[in-house]
Amino acid sequence: MLAKDEDNDEDRHEELARAKLTLIECFVAIAVSLTCVCMSAVFLVQEIEFIVARGVSDNFLGLILVPLVEKAAEHLTAVDEAWDNQINFALFHCLAPSIQTALLNAPLTVIVGWGMGKEMSLNFEIFMVVLLVLSILVVGNFLRDGKSNYLEGALCVLVYFIVAVCTWYYPGVEIASTNQY
Repeated sequence: MLAKDEDNDEDRHEELARAKLTLIECFVAIAVSLTCVCMSAVFLVQEIEFIVARGVSDNFLGLILVPLVEKAAEHLTAVDEAWDNQINFALFHCLAPSIQTALLNAPLTVIVGWGMGKEMSLNFEIFMVVLLVLSILVVGNFLRDGKSNYLEGALCVLVYFIVAVCTWYYPGVEIASTNQY
């Protein structure tokens, strides 16, 4: 399936003619980019409380802003692959990070938080669970026939904007203080 998409790549001859990096250059590039991404993530996390203090809801920040910034390169890669008629590669770039987050990152975060003595759980609000289920149903229905068109893409973007508006106006959950004096 992926090999067939690779054969259908419209600019494959241009990509094969490009100069390739050596192994050492690849490791240096990965190290530099990983350092930059980690620093960006640290700076982003440090600014979250100031952004929330200005009126942006936690849900909007966690579901819309952070993933949009974090996955910008993957989004552009998926668009480029779809433009080159490699729809399976584009689909894998969209679905694989979601699966990785659901099955690895979230449970690993809870385990690391437990090890550090931080109270964390996978007990999500009903609002988040409903959004997740509805998103899965919408995307699943569009992928069921194995074809796509501009209308289905536009509807997916519309669903994303609906989720963004819902999370912007969803009332924040106040955390009750457990400190007793």
